[in-house]
Amino acid sequence: MLALLYDVHGNLAALDAVVDDARAHGADAWVLGGDYALFGPEPEATVGRLRELEGATWIRGNGERWTANPDDAPDNPVVPDAIRACRGALGEADVGELGALPETALLGGTRFVHGSPVSDVRSFDPKPSDEDEELLGGVIETRLVFGHTHLPFRRRSASGAVELVNPGSVGMPFDGDTRAAYALLHDDGTVEHRRVEYDVAASAARLRVRWSGAAWAETVARRIELARMDV
Repeated sequence: MLALLYDVHGNLAALDAVVDDARAHGADAWVLGGDYALFGPEPEATVGRLRELEGATWIRGNGERWTANPDDAPDNPVVPDAIRACRGALGEADVGELGALPETALLGGTRFVHGSPVSDVRSFDPKPSDEDEELLGGVIETRLVFGHTHLPFRRRSASGAVELVNPGSVGMPFDGDTRAAYALLHDDGTVEHRRVEYDVAASAARLRVRWSGAAWAETVARRIELARMDV
C-alpha cells in the first residue's frame, strides 16, 4: 500500500504522526510529493526522517526548486527570507540534491506531480475548472496525484477522463483543519484520505523560537495554527 505524503514543509511532528498512522494502516511504500523542508521549524531533521522511509519515490516541488535557485522564487515578505533560512539549515549538498529531483513519477498507472503536469506552482481547484485540460498537459494516465494547494480532495477532471487526487498537506493544511493530511492508495486502487492529530501549538512554537523575530516565521506559524493561507 502506498502512502502519499505531500507538502511536509519541515514540520517534523506532523510527519512523524502521519508516518506512524500510515504504518499502522499497512503502508509499505511511499510517494513523497515535494515541498519537504521550506518554511518549517525543522527542515534538516524532516529531510533526514524522510530519507529513512524505505521504498520511497521522491519528486521535486517548487520549494526544492526555489531553495536551489532563489532567483526563481517570488519576492514577497515571506519567501526570500524563508529560503535563506532553509538553505542555511540544509546545507549546500542537500539543497542541490533536493533541487535535482525529478518533476514527475509514474507508478502503477498513476502519474505523480507536485502542482500539475505543466507547472509546480499551478494546480487544480477542488471544483471542476475551465483550466483543467490545460493543466493536465496531455496526461494519458487515468489518475493524477498532485499537491501544492494544501487542500485535500478527489474529483474527476472537467472532461471526466482523469481522476484528480490531492492528498492535502502533511505539515501545513489550508482547509481550516489543523490535523496533518495525507492519503493512502490501497492495493485495490482505492484512495483513502486521512487526517492525523499532532501537537500543532508545539510546532508553531518551535518555528517562532528557532527563527525568533523573523517576520516570515511568525506568518508561517500562524498558518500552521489556523490551517489557513490568508493570515
